[in-house]
This record gives sequence, structure tokens and C-alpha cells, in this order.
Amino acid sequence: MPSTKIVTTEYKKWLHEIKQKFQSSQIKASIAVNTTLLEFYWNLGNDIVEKQKVHKWGSGFLEQLSRDLLEEFPDIKGFSLSNLQYIRRWFLFYTNSGTSCCANEIEKMEQLVPQLFLIPLGHNFVIISKCKDIDEALYYVNNTLKHGISRNVLIHQIETNLYARDGKAITNFETTLPPLQSDLAKEITKDPYNFDFLSMRENYQEKELEDALCENITKFLLELGSGFAFVGRQYKLLVGGDEFKIDLLFYHIKLKCYVVVELKAVEFKPEFTGKLSFYTSAIDGELKSANDNPTIGILICKSKNNIVVEYALKDINKPLGISEYELTEILPKEYKSSLPTIEEIEAELDEK
Repeated sequence: MPSTKIVTTEYKKWLHEIKQKFQSSQIKASIAVNTTLLEFYWNLGNDIVEKQKVHKWGSGFLEQLSRDLLEEFPDIKGFSLSNLQYIRRWFLFYTNSGTSCCANEIEKMEQLVPQLFLIPLGHNFVIISKCKDIDEALYYVNNTLKHGISRNVLIHQIETNLYARDGKAITNFETTLPPLQSDLAKEITKDPYNFDFLSMRENYQEKELEDALCENITKFLLELGSGFAFVGRQYKLLVGGDEFKIDLLFYHIKLKCYVVVELKAVEFKPEFTGKLSFYTSAIDGELKSANDNPTIGILICKSKNNIVVEYALKDINKPLGISEYELTEILPKEYKSSLPTIEEIEAELDEK
């Protein structure tokens, strides 16, 4: 239950200041809505924390502040009690108020705060609710700014721990690509790739994994990340009169290059790099235009020994990356769809 209503001169003076500041920010907001309002909310969070330190206004302080502000600005959702609680929490998350901060933490905060005002308040609330520390929060703030992702995509990225997986594939990009291209290429990899949107039976084969990913191509593209455009599956290449098929072929818009993705439902073996290197060479020779950058190959396998991977990539002169994937749901081996497969239908027709 709220405590006795606050009627002190100090509170009334501060409430009046808040109203004036908000009215001023509303005018400026016509020019820069997000930045101006978020800066206002950040300063409000600071004020709330400081006032609670100095004055003993009781447990009903935020409830009353919310009522008073909504009375003056009834159409502003940002002044709801839950939002004021989040605004206070938002400020405390980054300032670590009440505890001593080392110089490194203060530097991180100074670097981060201006960026917070460039993404929506809802995104900010998601980040502080789901991230463990400032380093992780800074990653998702920058990623939101860089790719302009929606709140739902942001939630998905945090829940699948993109922070720990992004750019973590073992690659030879530094030795096979120019520095700028190498850094950008590294950023498009993950390790492991999260295929939690798939349900696979035990002892599934590579074709089944490929089928499942293509059936869920929208979710697969979301997991691959921004910039990937799907070209085709089992993409046919004619090289010297021989036909070859690439599991999955993409074009990366920002990197301006083709990306060959090969899937392996088994542990990594060194010979896989030779085949992937051949495919990237073939795409460069048969499909790449003069305006395209060198083709990149990504192998996604069930598991890998990192030392073996590093040796396998050491003398390869085509840009390759090796990652694992993870699944969260495996159906029993006996599991079978109630619908017959194409092969079963054809076999039944042959018998008649």
C-alpha cells in the first residue's frame, strides 16, 4: 500500500522542475524524438536515484510521482509506474550506483551512455533485463545500432547468446583476405550456430538437416545474420564438363561476395576443407563477377576439434571458416511422420 502523500516543498519544487524539463524536451523532440526523450529519461533516472538517497519520501514515492506526472501528461506512457521503475533500473545498471567503480568501468560507461539515446527505450529495457554486465550490454547496443534490428530480433539474439557466439568461428581470413575484408568476414560467422528451431530425429543424415534448414529458411537467415541473401540449395556447378552440387549458396550484400555453406552432420574431418576450398574456387571461376569480392566458404559441422581445424586451415589459400551447430530437440529414432515419404509412395507404385 502507498504511504502518506508527499507534500514537502522540496518534492513539489522538484516535481515542477520535471514538468518544465519534459515540456522543453517535447519541443525539442519534434527534431530528434528518440535522442532527446531518452536523454530526459536518463536524467530522470539519475534524479530519482539521487532524491531517494537524500530524502526519506517512503515506499510510495514512485507511485505518487507516476500519478502526478500522468495527471499533467496523461498521454505519456513513459510515466507509468512500471516505466519509472525501469528508468531507475536502467540508470543503476550502467552507473552501478552506490558502489565504487574502477576506471575501466567508468570509461565503458562514458563510451556507452551516448549510444543508449540512439536506440528505442524498449530496446534499452530489454537489454538491461536480459544482460549480465556492461560488456554484454554494450555489444547488443552496438549491434542494434549497426543493423537496426527490431525488439523481437534483439530478444532472440540475447536468448540465443549471440554475444558469446558472434565472430567466433575458426577461420583463415586474416591470411587469405585484405585486412578490412577479413574483419568484416569474421563478423558474419558464429560458433556455434544455434538451430534450436529444428526438430531432428536421432541419427539424422545431412540431407535431412539441409531439408529442415530450407524448410525454415527465414529462421535460418535470421541465425546467419544481417546481409545474407539466399541463392539456392544443391546449387549446380559445371566444371570441365563435370557436375557438382553445393549444399547452400548465399550472397552477402555488405561483403559483396558469394558465401558457400556446407553442412556436415558428423565431426569435422580435415578433408572437408579441400572440398570446400574447391567449391569457393569454382564459384570464383564460374559465377563471380569483376565487381564481387572473393568467395567465402563456411563449413558447419556437428562437432570439431579446434586444434585439428587450425591445422587443416593452415595452408589453405581460400577464405574458409569452420563452426559447429547445436540442436536442442532430438526426436526418438522410432519417430516417423504419419504421412508417407515420396520414396515410399514411389516404391508402392512400383510394386503394383
